[in-house]
Amino acid sequence: MEKTKLSVKTIYEKEFKIDFKGYVAADVDAFLDAVLEDYQIFSENIEELSAKIVKLENELTNEKNKNRELEGASTAFKSNDYNSLDLLKRVSRLEEAVFNKNK
Repeated sequence: MEKTKLSVKTIYEKEFKIDFKGYVAADVDAFLDAVLEDYQIFSENIEELSAKIVKLENELTNEKNKNRELEGASTAFKSNDYNSLDLLKRVSRLEEAVFNKNK
């Protein structure tokens, strides 16, 4: 992230040289005060949003890890379930063969 060139303190402490045909110092000060207020709000918003980004990235990582764990458990369950189903079908066929021979 690129750093800003001005800080709240830099803006607040900025002094301009007064020239004979210069700007009205009160107007410049009033404008700089408004810039300073906005700059402070922007800085606070950036800090707040940066903290939210970090929080959400951590949550996303946690959810991805949980998803991987669930996928692994699901895969193991499916393969065990498939084997159980296959075994039940085989047992059923064997029972049919045994009971049909006895009749």
